[in-house]
Amino acid sequence: MKTKSVNSGGLFDLDSLEEAIAENEAKMTENGFWDDHDAAQKVIDENNDLKDKYDNFKNLDEDLENLQVLEELYQDDPEDDLLTQLEEDTASLETKMQSYELTMLLSEPYDSHNAILEIHPGAGGTESQDWGSMLLRMYQRWSDQHGFSVEIEDYQPGDEAGIKSVSMMIKGKNAYGLLRSERGVHRLVRISPFDSAGRRHTSFASVDVMPELDDSINVEINDDDLRVDVFRSSGAGGQHINKTSSAVRITHLPTGIVVSSQAQRSQLQNRQTAMNMLKAKLYQREQEEQAKKNAEIKGEQMDIGWGSQIRSYVFHPYTMVKDHRSNYESGNGQAVMDGDLDPFIYAYLQWKLQGENPD
Repeated sequence: MKTKSVNSGGLFDLDSLEEAIAENEAKMTENGFWDDHDAAQKVIDENNDLKDKYDNFKNLDEDLENLQVLEELYQDDPEDDLLTQLEEDTASLETKMQSYELTMLLSEPYDSHNAILEIHPGAGGTESQDWGSMLLRMYQRWSDQHGFSVEIEDYQPGDEAGIKSVSMMIKGKNAYGLLRSERGVHRLVRISPFDSAGRRHTSFASVDVMPELDDSINVEINDDDLRVDVFRSSGAGGQHINKTSSAVRITHLPTGIVVSSQAQRSQLQNRQTAMNMLKAKLYQREQEEQAKKNAEIKGEQMDIGWGSQIRSYVFHPYTMVKDHRSNYESGNGQAVMDGDLDPFIYAYLQWKLQGENPD
């Protein structure tokens, strides 16, 4: 921890933070700064985020100094109470340090935004649909642990159990930056509770994650390219469910992208939510195509999209959850399914950072 603290480069570059804060504060004193209110607010929000990172590091450094003092006291007088306090404070600081590192690893443009997360079970009927509902519960538990709110925008129940698909908005600072590690195919191996013979089954579900975009992102959508259908809501909860045709499904004809929303009471609200989701999907598609072109120019092989299996959850004949990108694994599968995803997210962000900066 001390090595990380004194390192002025990489994730803990305080000089760069101070320089960026000073530049933003200089902009805020310029004449005409408020002429463009949205641009001004963006600078202020960015500066507040930088200050938070700076202040959080300073607080970590103070905690580390206090821990060193406590260690010296214990060396002079090795009492059990001091040892217990030292162990507790060390564990607390390690947790805070990892949380800070996670924040500093979130460097992409929309990492701070809310996340739109979708789960689509693969072929396999009830087995895969049940796996989809297990993933839904996992992400809800993880969100609760982080104080994030979850709004189910579209919910299609399974025929016998589980879900056919679900779309949800996860709201909280850095929600997208943390959850972008989850995008891809998730594989489950278990003894099926739906198989009377007790055989082992393999199920798949794909997870898509997009940032909620603000008005600063211009995605052109031609109304002639859209097919809009309305239907009665079928999701869980809400007095308006199945009473009015308030749910909206929008199909983008050129790409075949389909989005739905049925969470709101009014058709107008659901249409706006669905349009925002479509906007995010089209933007993400454009970014992926550009990244693929750049990779081809550089002669790199990129595996993006739905085809890549990113993580396996094995519950028979042994218990193991393994991420196939970072190679991080956990033997406590139940904890993972209860929302303990941060170690996987941290390992993914470190793996991605290493890939971008191999030296």
